[in-house]
Amino acid sequence: MLENNVNKLVLYIHGKGGSPDEAEHYKALFPQYDVIGLDYHAQTPWEAKQEFPVLFHSACKGYHSVILIANSIGAFFAMNALQGENIERAFFISPIVNMENLICNMMLWANVTEIELQERKEIKTAFGETLSWDYLCYVRENPIVWNVTTEILYGAKDNLTAYDVVSDFALKHDISLTVMENGEHWFHTEEQMRFLDDWIRKFS
Repeated sequence: MLENNVNKLVLYIHGKGGSPDEAEHYKALFPQYDVIGLDYHAQTPWEAKQEFPVLFHSACKGYHSVILIANSIGAFFAMNALQGENIERAFFISPIVNMENLICNMMLWANVTEIELQERKEIKTAFGETLSWDYLCYVRENPIVWNVTTEILYGAKDNLTAYDVVSDFALKHDISLTVMENGEHWFHTEEQMRFLDDWIRKFS
C-alpha cells in the first residue's frame, strides 16, 4: 500500500490494450490524492467480477475517499464488478455502457447471426475481435446496476458507442454527460487530452 497522509485515492482502470501506468497522467489533476492504476488481467466481465473486488480492497485499504477513473471497457468491468463498493464518485472516459448493443453491432459488422454464434460458441472476426456466445449471454443475464455519482466524457466520433446509447444510459442513471465534438473513442491527441483534463478539473 502507498504511504499516505491525505487518505484520499484516485484509482484508474484502463481499457483494452491499456496499462495501469496511464494513471500517471492524472497525478497532476489530483495533487491532494494518491493516484494508482489497477493492474488487472481480466478479459471478461465474470473474470473482472472475481478479480476487481480483491484488487480494489487491497488498493483502497486505509483510504477514506476513493475516486474512480475508468476508460472504455474498464468502465464496463468496473460497473459490473464494483457496484456497492465505497466509491465517492466516478469519471468514465468513452465507457462501454451497453455491451449487448456493442456485441450485436460487431455481429452485424462480421455478418454473423445469433444462431451461428450460439452453434459455434466463438467466432473470430476480420477486425480482430472474437465474438463469444457465453459473453453475450452473460451481459444479457447481468444488466448493469450503477448508483455511484458519475461523470461521463464522450467523443462525438466514437466508433464503438453511438451517442443515443450513451445518452440513454446517462439519462437512466442520472449521470452528467459531456460531449467533445472532435473526440474519438480513444482520447489521445493534444486537443483531446486538454479537453479531458479541463473536464476533470471542472467536475472534480
